[in-house]
Amino acid sequence: MKHFISRRDFLKVAGAVGAAGALAACGGSSSSSTAASTSASSSAASGAAGGNVSISLWTYPIGSWGGTESKLDDIIAAFNAVHPEITVTYETLDYQNGDNLVTSAITAKETPDLIMEGPERLVSNWGANNLMVDLSDLWAGTEEDIAAVSASVVSACQLDGAYYEYPLCMTTHCMAINYEVFEQAGALQYLDQDTRTWTTDDFVAAMETIRDSGLTAVPGILYCGGQGGDQGTRALVNNLYSGTYTNPEHTEYTVNSPENVQALELLKSMVDNQSLNANAGFQASDELQQFANGTAAVTFCWNASNKAQYASQVTFTPYAMAFPSDDGVPELCGGIWGFGIFDSGDAARIEAAKTFIKFVCDDENQAAESVRLTGFFPVRESLGDVYEGTDQAENMGEFASLMPYLGDYYNVAPNWTEQRQNWFNMLQQIMVNNTPAQEAADAFVEASNP
Repeated sequence: MKHFISRRDFLKVAGAVGAAGALAACGGSSSSSTAASTSASSSAASGAAGGNVSISLWTYPIGSWGGTESKLDDIIAAFNAVHPEITVTYETLDYQNGDNLVTSAITAKETPDLIMEGPERLVSNWGANNLMVDLSDLWAGTEEDIAAVSASVVSACQLDGAYYEYPLCMTTHCMAINYEVFEQAGALQYLDQDTRTWTTDDFVAAMETIRDSGLTAVPGILYCGGQGGDQGTRALVNNLYSGTYTNPEHTEYTVNSPENVQALELLKSMVDNQSLNANAGFQASDELQQFANGTAAVTFCWNASNKAQYASQVTFTPYAMAFPSDDGVPELCGGIWGFGIFDSGDAARIEAAKTFIKFVCDDENQAAESVRLTGFFPVRESLGDVYEGTDQAENMGEFASLMPYLGDYYNVAPNWTEQRQNWFNMLQQIMVNNTPAQEAADAFVEASNP
């Protein structure tokens, strides 16, 4: 059963007196949702006695696992071919309203059984608030396989010895350039195309060259109108002078370090000399559209999923690049996606949810396809190159070459949701309102640290 949670349905959920009934009604009327909810409850109750059970899955838009091109019907059909005794219904969330919907579901005690997202939500938020099931039994025998790809993934999925996420895929976030504009402007000389890296000095020179060429309306856009795509602006700032976003223990934010302040001051100088544009009304989606239109020569929010999304719009070659760094050795922000189970207290549903996770993540016939549908890369070394021999191989190879630059996964730091708001507010203060970088960064740290 497929539902897409729209803004209209979100308003129903948020405004309804009976939040539980409203959440069940996403996409339908109150009367039909009540019937559906009752039917699901009856099915689950009979499942505990008769061997059949119904579970629900909510997923954020992670490639074809969600969004408008969801392949969840196909995934569930493959699962039911092996496990016909488990019925899976699902809802697809978006990043605009998804968190609010989950919060409403938690308040109403009507959470889904399964949810697909990353550690910043599954572990640092819901896991830390004792809402999730410990999945340590699923991890038994797989930790070494996952650690072989990235020890950061293993660390990010657990809290105080409990695993609240079982991961499926990961990627590095990067930036991209309009290759033809850089070529025509003579700015390719500032790139190391063999490694897809560049230094901070070369980045500055390239952006000034693009500015002076007049080939685009703006060389690049520093978006600071919201938290969408903040992984791009964070990576840009941290890499310019090898700063860090948190301390190694992920307990405190270090945005006001000398290295980060120096980077913020550099970006402000580039805004002032028009080799960058600062836009207080833009989030990443707006900046990406300007890049796809050819208005901006670079984007700071790029990955394989975005390349696929804008493929039909671009009339140039989007060329993936690591973020510039003073020493030429970038550390890219990563994304990790997988599954968590809300603790319903129903042992049969929890066990069925674990069975679904093991099938989509570990089954020898399904796991590779599950990863391919995300548009990212496997966290399991044993899966190898899941794109080899497919029509995605060439495209994904471009992004695979950036995976070795994956840096620390700090998204599990405390107050993660609050600091995202503070981050783009800080950028606005510096880039638009002319607040001194040190002052604004100090204010960020004071507001964000526990």
